[in-house]
Amino acid sequence: MSDLIRRGATAPLSISSGAISADWSELRDWVALLKPRVMTLVVFTGLIGLLLAPGHIHPVLGTVAILCIALGAGAAGCINMWYDRDIDAVMRRTARRPIPAGRVEPGAALAFGITLSVLSVLMMGLATNAVAGAWLAGSILFYVFIYTMWLKRRTPQNIVIGGAAGAFPPVIGWAAVTGGVDVLPLILFAIVFTWTPPHFWSLSLWAHDDYARAGVPMLPVAAGARETRRQIMLYTLVLAPLGLLPVLMGQAGWVYGAYALSLGAGFLFHAWRVLTEPQDASGVSLVGDRAAKAAFRFSLLHLAGLFAAIALDHWLRAAGVLG
Repeated sequence: MSDLIRRGATAPLSISSGAISADWSELRDWVALLKPRVMTLVVFTGLIGLLLAPGHIHPVLGTVAILCIALGAGAAGCINMWYDRDIDAVMRRTARRPIPAGRVEPGAALAFGITLSVLSVLMMGLATNAVAGAWLAGSILFYVFIYTMWLKRRTPQNIVIGGAAGAFPPVIGWAAVTGGVDVLPLILFAIVFTWTPPHFWSLSLWAHDDYARAGVPMLPVAAGARETRRQIMLYTLVLAPLGLLPVLMGQAGWVYGAYALSLGAGFLFHAWRVLTEPQDASGVSLVGDRAAKAAFRFSLLHLAGLFAAIALDHWLRAAGVLG
């Protein structure tokens, strides 16, 4: 009898635990559709744009603005996953995503992405201003229609032009406060825009087989590994001095300048390693693309470090610590 009571007492807990586990797995799938790792950097650059903007925004409205940037970026990522479900299914790196793995229905994912897109733009416009809402709408539309549907499968320049979509957040954050755009957010846009190709091509060097299998003309597939290594170096040579532009134009001080100089030098070092690591005649790495993987990881640190440094520099100057 006591054994029966124990089984009866624990059975509901077991069922409840299983239901909770299933619900949590489903929730994780819906969150995964928003590409949260990509969203993190997007939200951070948008936050820095908002913090650097002159004027004042109520903390609650500022939080709503950042939430809208996150929702908009996630919505664009969700629609991207819906559209790319066929190629995601044949790429090892993406085959376990919720749609190709069959855990989320394509139509439901599309509806989710569209709903979040509309909601984020409306919230941004109502909470801040129409200009910020328009910039957010433009970034979503650019990522979905220009990059995902037009460029990605047609040209090796996909990530060059399409990278503009990921460069909008600091402009959006700035516009949320000021209702307009100025020189500094445009410089930040240019930095992210120029940073995107060497960042993404470093990834595509060691994901080459995936893109070739899916028929996506990323630069290593269309032009070869050797040309990709050369392009990474060329773009990084442009990016390093571009990172110093806020100082040269009087938009930041020496604290930011020191960080920008060291981070730019670090990225150049990694790009040089990518260019010169042991490779065969076609430029394919003989050591498992160790340099490309290291460059990809450093590129994330590079961009986050630049934006954190300019925010720190701005705060120190505003507090009167620096002249």
